[in-house]
This record gives sequence, C-alpha cells and structure tokens, in this order.
Amino acid sequence: MDRTKLKNMARQQIKGNIGALFLISLIITVISQGIVIAFSRSGYNSMLGIYSIIPDASFFLRPMFKNIGTIVSTVVSSAFALSVAMIYLNLAKGVKPGVKNAFDGFHDWWSAIKVVFFEQLFTLLWALLFIIPGIVKGLSYSMSIYILAENKGMPALTAIERSKKMMAGHKMELFVLGLSFIGWILLGCITLGIGFIWIIPYISATYTNFYYEVKGEPISEVNAYEPQIKVDETFFDTDK
Repeated sequence: MDRTKLKNMARQQIKGNIGALFLISLIITVISQGIVIAFSRSGYNSMLGIYSIIPDASFFLRPMFKNIGTIVSTVVSSAFALSVAMIYLNLAKGVKPGVKNAFDGFHDWWSAIKVVFFEQLFTLLWALLFIIPGIVKGLSYSMSIYILAENKGMPALTAIERSKKMMAGHKMELFVLGLSFIGWILLGCITLGIGFIWIIPYISATYTNFYYEVKGEPISEVNAYEPQIKVDETFFDTDK
C-alpha cells in the first residue's frame, strides 16, 4: 500500500476544511469533557447540596450519580466516534463538513455503543492473554466504526466480523502507517497542542483513505497538496 499517496490525498482533502474540522473537534471535546466534569466529585457534591434534606443521601445518590455519568459518557463518546467516521468518509468523497455534522452519529447512537463496546471488550480480552495479541486484534477491529458509518443499524458483531475480514493481511500496514505519524505527534506536543489543529485532521483523513483502500474502493488522488507556506511537510513523515 502506498502510504505517501494516502497522505497526499489527506492533505488535499483537509485543505480549506481545517476551520470546520477544528470547530467540530472543539465541540466534541467541550461536550465530552463537560460530561466528565459534571459527573465528577465536584459535580456530585453540587448535586448533593440540592438533596441535603434527605438523610444519608450520599449513601445511595453517589453510586447512582456515578453510574449515570458512566452511561451518559459512553453514549456520547460512542456517538461522537461514529460522527467523526462519517465526517471523514464524506470528506474523502468531496463533501465539505459542517458543524452540525458533529452530531450525525447520534442518529444511530445505539449501534455505535454496541460496536465500540464489543470492539473494546474483545481487544481487552485478547490483551489479557498478552499485549501483542491485544494490539493485533485492536488493528483487526479498527475498521468497525467506518463500516457502521456506511451501514446504519448494522449489528455490531457483523461490523466487527467484516472488519476482521477486511484487515486480513493489512494489519501490519496499518500499524506502520500509525508509526509514520510519530514525528507529527511530537511536533504537536512541541507546539503545546496548537499543531494538532492540523495534525489530527491530517491523520484522521489518512486513516479514512486507508479504509477505502482496503475496502477495495480507493479514492482517486487529486492534485498534490501544495502548502501556502513553503515548508517541507514530509519532514515529519517516515515515508519519503
């Protein structure tokens, strides 16, 4: 698989869309972190003050509050994961993203929860045997959310099974593709996270192109991305 081609296409796809993709990421981050904070200890203490007239309220309210927080967080994170997959699948085909697309995954949130749950469960069970099988299986199941994004309401186990078949013979390619972004990730850290405004869409778009490639529906390479600022963008890529 030509990793350089996948990355060149990704650069072209995100060109002119960074603003919208950043706003989408910001919305997802704010909502996700807001839920974590709301159901944290401080959030619980604030809520408990409302019910302070109830004797020993913390005895039964705290576990309930924590469980509700876990459920809400799971629903939201799973739905957002599906939204992101849908956004980048469409982006690869020339559909410009909009802020409202951040919530597209909520139209099929139940299927998203099941796919994410089983994917993480199976990966964890394999990882308990040894770390390497866990990594291998994680790569094997990695296309599940994309498959669900293209097949609304598909049973979770069916999506996972299709991902396993799709990734047969391609797991090492995906692993190496991930390693090739190490330089960019380090750059993002050096810039105190500012660089991730461009890096995260770049990586996400590349992974989506990988999905189309292994699916057998490769996206045609358009004009090579030419940055406005004359910087060697391949400097941080391992693919030369």
